[in-house]
Amino acid sequence: MATIPRTAPRRHRLTVSDFHRMGEAGIFAAGDRVELIDGEVIDMSPIGALHAAIVARLTAFLCRSVGSGVIVWCQNPIRLDDSSEPEPDIALLRPRADGYMSAHPGPEDVLVVIEVADTSLAYDLGMKVPLYARHGIPEAWVIDAATRQTRVFREPSTEGYRRELLVGPEGPLESASLTDDAGRAVSITLSGLLPPQP
Repeated sequence: MATIPRTAPRRHRLTVSDFHRMGEAGIFAAGDRVELIDGEVIDMSPIGALHAAIVARLTAFLCRSVGSGVIVWCQNPIRLDDSSEPEPDIALLRPRADGYMSAHPGPEDVLVVIEVADTSLAYDLGMKVPLYARHGIPEAWVIDAATRQTRVFREPSTEGYRRELLVGPEGPLESASLTDDAGRAVSITLSGLLPPQP
């Protein structure tokens, strides 16, 4: 009896161009929250009230506080390569002459990415943080909405970030990339920025 060769089924990986064409063709319904990660379309969690409030307050604070050398990019795509276009909750970008009107930011444009995790903590830590590290994003923050603790990741490599720091809600969140126009460090304390936890 002949042996039947056993091979695993091949996945069809999408490119960013494929992903955009799917959107233009109406394959995704209005309001669908999806992102392309390593060639696969990933459904994003619906935005809950707590998540939305934290992102809104943090965005408003950063827009008021950082200098003209930083652009606050809220829930918009960044194109990491031809197979990944995530939408972090906030990305802090270097200014670019075209104001990012001709193309989405790439890894070289990003100073810090910030993810606010309500129901998505495992996904953000297990999938998105390693993806950001592989593409050389200098710094990634994951804010746990429930505890207000932030995991700060620095020193990216292809294996992941080499440094991880846990900052509590009372501790200052700072980055060398975040300064005001006078060059002073911008410091964020979540306990001061957000209302008390119920």
